Amino acid sequence: MHVLYFHQHFSTPQGSAGTRSYEMAQALIRAGHSVTMVCGSYAQGNTGLASSFTKGRRRGMVAGIDVIEFDLNYGNDMGFAQRIGVFAKFALGSIGVALREPADVVFATTTPLTAGIPGIFARWFRRKPFVFEVRDLWPELPKAMGVITNPLVLWLMAVLEWSSYRSANRLVGLSPGIVDGIAARGVSRDRITMVPNGCDLDLFADPAEAWRPEGVRDDQMLAIFTGTHGNANGLDAVLNAAAVLKARNRDDIRIALVGQGREKAALQDRARAEGLDNVLFLDPVPKTRLTGLMAGADLGLQVLRNVPAFYYGTSPNKFFDYISAGLPVLNNYPGWLAGLIDETDCGFAVSPDDPEAFADALIAAAEDRQALTKKGANARQLAEAQFSRPLLAGKWVDWVVGAGGAK
Repeated sequence: MHVLYFHQHFSTPQGSAGTRSYEMAQALIRAGHSVTMVCGSYAQGNTGLASSFTKGRRRGMVAGIDVIEFDLNYGNDMGFAQRIGVFAKFALGSIGVALREPADVVFATTTPLTAGIPGIFARWFRRKPFVFEVRDLWPELPKAMGVITNPLVLWLMAVLEWSSYRSANRLVGLSPGIVDGIAARGVSRDRITMVPNGCDLDLFADPAEAWRPEGVRDDQMLAIFTGTHGNANGLDAVLNAAAVLKARNRDDIRIALVGQGREKAALQDRARAEGLDNVLFLDPVPKTRLTGLMAGADLGLQVLRNVPAFYYGTSPNKFFDYISAGLPVLNNYPGWLAGLIDETDCGFAVSPDDPEAFADALIAAAEDRQALTKKGANARQLAEAQFSRPLLAGKWVDWVVGAGGAK
């Protein structure tokens, strides 16, 4: 079968973005299917194409995937209006692809929510089976965060959400809360399955050479955050904990924040103003090099703003990368990931908005390295038992291909 796959932020492992779509496309190819991937140009991604754009697009084969890339640059530092503009242009360009390109199944994955538009057109104008993957609940999350308050915009997003769900033959949710959220919109649960983000066990089993940021000693405990520095991430919580560590004279702990985003400059300014030299800021690194950083680190930080919609409604790539690398995880909000950490003893789950508890967990990690090593082993065991990419990809392939009437 041929799957026409829409993901605006597609990236190969050579980029510093999530690689779920790349891995799922590879799983389809291994199962004997073919894939056309339709994407834009993401600042932290790498599509694998290097040729010049012609009339706003370029096309080529990347690791067996037929990639169509639109010349639409997107970055996490963009403002709201800029993002909407890029999302709309990608959706409009994708409609033409959806109406012309060969397909046995059309698959689209968020974010953004507008990713569902080409699937809607393919379903109703070409009668193609459509599978829609939901990575975040929109407009629920931006509304809960206060990012979008305009009632007209929220209503339009709700209409698009409803239309995408009702048009899809099948849906994929990445977390328990997402599945519940889709069902709450009136979608029968037999049309929904959960396939969370997965663990690239082979990649992290043979990591690049271990390394640490400049200025971090071998005897210091290194905690890392790898991801977007945005409003949703609430990284001021990390600086609040770092301030507690400074007040307690804990020079044996270092924190590295790796990535980009709209909040990064403000975070750096705050760290300088408060003398938080125990926090380092690093540029994004490709996943192939990130494995070496994780091999050199002691703890992974899973941090989000204290927004109840996040508790069960997210499936963060970084958490699964951490446990793939055998890194114990410090999580600062309740929900399904905190539950996994408590159940398997693979890290620390602390209450939100509590810098003292956050700092206490970092100190506990630094003072008992033997226990920390055991938590890391438990993390890797969790990755292998429940979230291995081949296991989840097999389920995903069966679900997607099954929408076309074959397994």
